[in-house]
Amino acid sequence: MPIFTAPDGTALAYHLKGDGAPLVVLPGGPMQASRYLGDLGGLAAHRRLVLLDLRGTGDSAVPADPATYRCDRLVDDVEALRVQLGLERMDVLAHSAGGSLGMLYAARYPERVGRLVLVAANPWALGTTATPEDRRAAALLRKDEPWFAEAFPAFESWLAGAGAYDPAIAPFFYGRWDRAAEEHHARGDEECNDAAGEVYGSEGAYDPSATHAALSRLSAPVLVLAGELDGAPRPESARRTADVFPHAELAVQPGAAHYPWLDDPEWFVRRVTAFLDGSATPALPTAE
Repeated sequence: MPIFTAPDGTALAYHLKGDGAPLVVLPGGPMQASRYLGDLGGLAAHRRLVLLDLRGTGDSAVPADPATYRCDRLVDDVEALRVQLGLERMDVLAHSAGGSLGMLYAARYPERVGRLVLVAANPWALGTTATPEDRRAAALLRKDEPWFAEAFPAFESWLAGAGAYDPAIAPFFYGRWDRAAEEHHARGDEECNDAAGEVYGSEGAYDPSATHAALSRLSAPVLVLAGELDGAPRPESARRTADVFPHAELAVQPGAAHYPWLDDPEWFVRRVTAFLDGSATPALPTAE
């Protein structure tokens, strides 16, 4: 497990999986250890995954200053990782809450991004978020599932802010609620730094107008991948995110929710690999 030092002296860890050209992976949560990503459905057979444990998560150290958990301040850690890897330019995949970190990195260091993959990305950095109506509409797509009748009241209560997250609603975040999904959810619950997650999007973390302007000039190709059944983001929201970038494409994975590499690994790996290899669309030049 390699360790490097962030600009403020915090020791950060990353995990390497697979072979091939490196792909830096930013986890969601927010502030969840990278372990939940696994090998991204087999993507490690095509790319060397560099899975960053954000500060205070997984095998990375807790920083002296908790304010450094804020999303915009984590950009410095991502850039330090690039330097550690000795890469002039790197491909980046960011999941869920990590999508905002990926966007902020691309906005600040556009010349360092080769290709950017945003998977089920929450576009907080652009000033938007999933609404209760978005989440409810996606949940109702699952009304014929055997677990729906029991889970939906808890889901409605959660949307109304009547209580903390209830594990009973977990099936809505997976395209298939099976043993693999249950085990994935159970592990994920144990790997989040909830206190750090509260700081991640705190006041000052985002400047949506500046980020929007910077990303509208990004020359790197971008893939925005959304699950057909996901409520945050819904495919319509993912389309709006893709529209911000001048060289972006949207892929909606059928039958997938918030963890598409679990729902249909072959579809996910095939689509992401095609994009990273430049075979889905013509390769575009990156900024110099």
